[in-house]
Amino acid sequence: MKLCVLMGSPRKDGNTAALITPFLEECASLDMDEQMIWLYDRQINPCLGCKACQDCLNGLGCIQKDGFEDVFCAMADCDVIVLATPIYSFFCTAPMKALMDRAIYAGVKNYGREKGPKLLEGKRVVTIATCGYSPEKGAGLWEEGVKRWCRHGKLEYLGILCRRDRGGEESFMNEEREQAARDFARALRMTLQLEEL
Repeated sequence: MKLCVLMGSPRKDGNTAALITPFLEECASLDMDEQMIWLYDRQINPCLGCKACQDCLNGLGCIQKDGFEDVFCAMADCDVIVLATPIYSFFCTAPMKALMDRAIYAGVKNYGREKGPKLLEGKRVVTIATCGYSPEKGAGLWEEGVKRWCRHGKLEYLGILCRRDRGGEESFMNEEREQAARDFARALRMTLQLEEL
């Protein structure tokens, strides 16, 4: 089982990185491999809305030559896509949004002269998020956006792990959060095993 972890945080020692660390440790102990991609380290431009991709039914067809194609190939080559992001203004960070726009547009051939495939169809998706409000208020719009993104591309949404940072001097990570991340990994593995039966 292979995970493609798309990290949308600009901080490699931030809250989102801290929350995903025990999740990935637990995944490794459950024989799940992962590929971590830090989106701030990649050049992924926003979608131009030019629709050139829509008439290329056997590939992405995007006219922009940046880091998008390599990241998309990693998404297509995995079993589970992990969208990890802090929540800024009630949604994901800008590099994550640019990637998702291009992945769903170039990846879903609905708008050209003839309809074609959904290139990520059947992939499973989970999200790990951190925010400054309660998870329902802070990440609710993000989760709904991910659900709709999955429906449009025929991906299978499997859930969210979200924790709040109240700021101040208290450390973000604690026993509850570490355990929640490990439990999330175990629940994911169990879901995938049930689907394999």
